[in-house]
Amino acid sequence: MSTDRRGKSAGAGPRAVARLSRRPRRSARRLTHLDRHGRARMVDVGGKRETVREAVARGEVVMEPATLRLITERSARKGDVLQVAQVAAIAAAKRTWELIPLCHPIPLTGIAVDLTADRRTSRVQIEARVRTVGRTGAEMEALVAVATAGLTVYDMLKAAERGMRIENLRLMRKSGGKSGMYVRPEPAGRRGSGVRGRVGERRR
Repeated sequence: MSTDRRGKSAGAGPRAVARLSRRPRRSARRLTHLDRHGRARMVDVGGKRETVREAVARGEVVMEPATLRLITERSARKGDVLQVAQVAAIAAAKRTWELIPLCHPIPLTGIAVDLTADRRTSRVQIEARVRTVGRTGAEMEALVAVATAGLTVYDMLKAAERGMRIENLRLMRKSGGKSGMYVRPEPAGRRGSGVRGRVGERRR
């Protein structure tokens, strides 16, 4: 597009200028937890339609092989690492609204947590699946569940290794609500096989 001597676009009429000026405002409206003055707010979801919402999150705890053996051989001094981490994840998912300031308290209809001790990569892989029927949720609940499971694994094993790392906390899939389906691409073979532990809770 050519420009005249004053630096203006030769083909840019009033409509084009108006479209350009509206773009920043449209981006700002995507941050729903900020009001028009940039202040934090809790979003009013009263006008939304209730739908079945489900979210899946994953994360990993990386450790030395000797530390992982404490899980696979069930010889950790504090007890069954995977079992305790699963229960902690479920409890945390229920209380996400108390941990994250702008989250709504929502009734969770299903929680399932899966932890795998992967010998090949020397890590514990964590997956949480959370379901609700409501006007908002359940991405944060799934992410909080995975983060809490990872922190619990660390707490259970920190006497053996303080250099463990909690990595790759991420939302894998989300369905329901106005925004519809979201699926994160996951490289094939990322999740290995190993010793598994699982606790699921379903409330009617």
